[in-house]
Amino acid sequence: MKKLLVLFLLTLMACSSFNDQFDILILNGKIYDAEARTFFDGDVGIKGDKITAIGDLKDQKANQLIDAKGHIVSPGFIDMHAHIEAIMRMPSAENFVRQGVTTVLAGPDGRGPANLGNFLDSLSRYEIGLNTAWLVGHNSVRRAVMGTENRMPTEAELNQMKEIVQNAMNHGAYGISTGLKYVPGSFSKVDEVIALSEVAAQSGGIYTSHLREEGLGLLDGVKEAIQIGQEAQIPIILTHHKAIGKPMWGASSQTLAMVDSARALNIDVMMDQYPYTASSTSLSVLIPTWALAGGQEAFKERVEDPATRKKIHEEIMFNIEYDRGGADLAVVQFANVRWKPDLNGKTLKDWAIEKGLEPDFSNGADLVIEGQLNGGAQCIFHAIGEEDVKRIMQHPLAMVASDGGLAQPGQGHPHPRSYGTFPRVLGHYVRDENVIPLELALAKMTSLPAKRLGFTDRGLIKEGMQADITIFNPETVDEGGTFEDPHHYPTGIPYVIVNGKLTVEGGEMTGNTGGQVLRKIRQL
Repeated sequence: MKKLLVLFLLTLMACSSFNDQFDILILNGKIYDAEARTFFDGDVGIKGDKITAIGDLKDQKANQLIDAKGHIVSPGFIDMHAHIEAIMRMPSAENFVRQGVTTVLAGPDGRGPANLGNFLDSLSRYEIGLNTAWLVGHNSVRRAVMGTENRMPTEAELNQMKEIVQNAMNHGAYGISTGLKYVPGSFSKVDEVIALSEVAAQSGGIYTSHLREEGLGLLDGVKEAIQIGQEAQIPIILTHHKAIGKPMWGASSQTLAMVDSARALNIDVMMDQYPYTASSTSLSVLIPTWALAGGQEAFKERVEDPATRKKIHEEIMFNIEYDRGGADLAVVQFANVRWKPDLNGKTLKDWAIEKGLEPDFSNGADLVIEGQLNGGAQCIFHAIGEEDVKRIMQHPLAMVASDGGLAQPGQGHPHPRSYGTFPRVLGHYVRDENVIPLELALAKMTSLPAKRLGFTDRGLIKEGMQADITIFNPETVDEGGTFEDPHHYPTGIPYVIVNGKLTVEGGEMTGNTGGQVLRKIRQL
């Protein structure tokens, strides 16, 4: 009888604890209502990995109290374009989490793992700092079947690619990504991309595209993406949307009009964007893709042939003058040069001068060829107009995305977007420049991407939702890094909670890892 009484009392105490006590209690914050796009004063209670109460909770008990006075309590930010291929080496994803990012969409630009099921199974065994959702990459799929050959697939090869996409969707992919500017995706025709996108669409997936061209061919690139979405009946994201190269500055007026016109025809197209006037990709983006077909050895053979080298050289010069090269060798900044690390942070112009060359387009083209023969490099291209950045940001359906990679202080010279995308929007463009209101900015970071990905348990602060929460000070939030000195974490984001785990406290990582590998439930 005594044992039964003790058991009863312990059960009663446990129930009382469950009802009255939270694991984390956030007090005195200004809570962002992402559905109404307004703020209200209140408290948030978290138990386990869920938000369990919202309101006046000051008399409640909790294992940990957070005083959010003077701070915004927002749903955790969702990054719609993240390069986290190295997450098994850097599982904390610190440079993302300290921006307030609690979930990323990975595998963009056609680079998602071809064998996504095996990859996700492996990743699930790691303790990671944020939630990851994944796309299957068209370039990876094509490379697995056809290598880097510059031709159309046979019927058998196309069917094999369809099977890979279907397998990825069966294992939880959120859609398919393309990088039609890059090898081997650049060799595909639109019918191939439509056929593979139809497979993703049948499982409820989305289509995100690094357009075939973002410079002089931008309008055709947008038109092609809209065509793919329309014919495959799949929702579209024009990812890291921009207008590259001075001849195209201002073209966002036309691309946004194309988006609005498509939506008026019930074609479901949206965008994402990073808030910078520079892009970052490989040095090889200046080289015509036909010259890269077949891999590095094939490229070497081509540039050893005088006539072929002359043609490659001319096309590189064109790209330097009119496209991503920005008509100035100083526009091309090295980010990661393994074969010559002292170039990191310097420009193509600096390298030309170091070699005693006139920094003109011709010598620049020669150096691009030399750099590619040495193994290539990651570069930053300062070739985007500020007015286009602002205009795209103001569009109600342009979400925020970093296009950043996993970064650690002292490693290379990355684009500062890897550390500062979300705080830059909140600090520079919202608070300092008044380009968009805070309410809209937060929607672009939370509810809009959550809806696009079909999340029903994230992107809002509501009872029963996953406890992904970012707490920031709207008066002090700011990016820390610059193009000259990128390795700095942001300021003004003291707390980040991932699935109920306090991951950032006082602006520093706690060592807690609450991230989950998210898999889309297949829609039949």
